[in-house]
Amino acid sequence: MTTDVRLTRTEYSVAQTRVLHAAYDLFGDHGVSGTSLQMIADAIGVTKAAVYHQFKSKEEIVIAVAETELIGLQDALDTAEAETDQPRARAALLASVVDMAVTRRKLTGVLQFDPVVVRLLAEHPPFAQFIERLYRVLLGEGAGVEARVNAAIMSGALSAAVMHPLVTDVDDDTLRTQILKVTRRILDLPQA
Repeated sequence: MTTDVRLTRTEYSVAQTRVLHAAYDLFGDHGVSGTSLQMIADAIGVTKAAVYHQFKSKEEIVIAVAETELIGLQDALDTAEAETDQPRARAALLASVVDMAVTRRKLTGVLQFDPVVVRLLAEHPPFAQFIERLYRVLLGEGAGVEARVNAAIMSGALSAAVMHPLVTDVDDDTLRTQILKVTRRILDLPQA
């Protein structure tokens, strides 16, 4: 397994962190395409030039937001890859993925479905390799077409479930429990 490719844990300045927090909120509300650098600048009370001083492009901001969000899964992925019991590794990693999706509801759909994000991250080798590793563990060794289709369904269902209007009033713990039941069935994992 290729474990040397890692997302970057970047230490951002206070000004960069403000930009990323504003971008996170705006991306969650408007999507990446619907968010301009001017909107980010207005949200933090600076000029667009000041945002450009922190990040060279909107694409850089998108990648930084995505990596900042997904870096938390890296430790869970490393642990799952080191686990010798494959079903236990798959279940533990799935629990981490579901937990991140539930606790970060606002950005989950944007990271998976916004066309700009999908394109940028597919072109970003550390992210593409991270996702490849993630699905390798979630699917298990020798996963065929059925397992890959199930993983695609699970991925779409997870994103839709955390953002759907029917569950906006459901607390995180209840939502997490219910989503885990469904996603474990989809991935053919035993119920906990």
